[in-house]
Amino acid sequence: MRADIVPGGTFPDYELPDHTETPRKLSELQGTDPLVVLLSRGHYCPKEHQHHLELAAFQSQVAVAYTQMVTIATDEHHELQELRASVGAQWTFLSDPGRIVQKDLDIQEYTDPEHDPMVPHTLVLKPGLIIHSVYNGYWFWGRPSAEDLRRDLRDVTREIRPDWDLSAPGLREAWDAGDVSPFHGWDERTARSGP
Repeated sequence: MRADIVPGGTFPDYELPDHTETPRKLSELQGTDPLVVLLSRGHYCPKEHQHHLELAAFQSQVAVAYTQMVTIATDEHHELQELRASVGAQWTFLSDPGRIVQKDLDIQEYTDPEHDPMVPHTLVLKPGLIIHSVYNGYWFWGRPSAEDLRRDLRDVTREIRPDWDLSAPGLREAWDAGDVSPFHGWDERTARSGP
């Protein structure tokens, strides 16, 4: 893995086609939310299926927690769709058969020349693609469980959301004064509904 891909660093804003063949940038997919990025070996790997099945069972919690997930795999479009469908994933999958990410991050899994995959990694990113944690999943036990991700996402959300604790000094006063800026999602609602 490239030396700058560590906690506190910034993850590259890759643009790749998604499972519908629409080009998508990671920053667009992330928005202002935490983002879990799964760098995947691809459809051929049973470890990928197992890990993605666990995360598919976790995805409803991710959705209600204002968090995003994305899988990047070296699969072609149809294999990517097969992987996504076979595990019941509802999040975005990005296709990288040209191995742009693998080459840029220096994560070629040289022990598998037949498939030429990426060494699988899972990253938890704060808004702005800031790296919070990195997991190396070459061995299955190196991959984060749903509980590992829950802990990371709790820490990230506590750090980035001023309204994490509604009893924090000044929050009630801001709310009563009509200042919704410290409250996640409320500034967007106010902007949509108008004055």
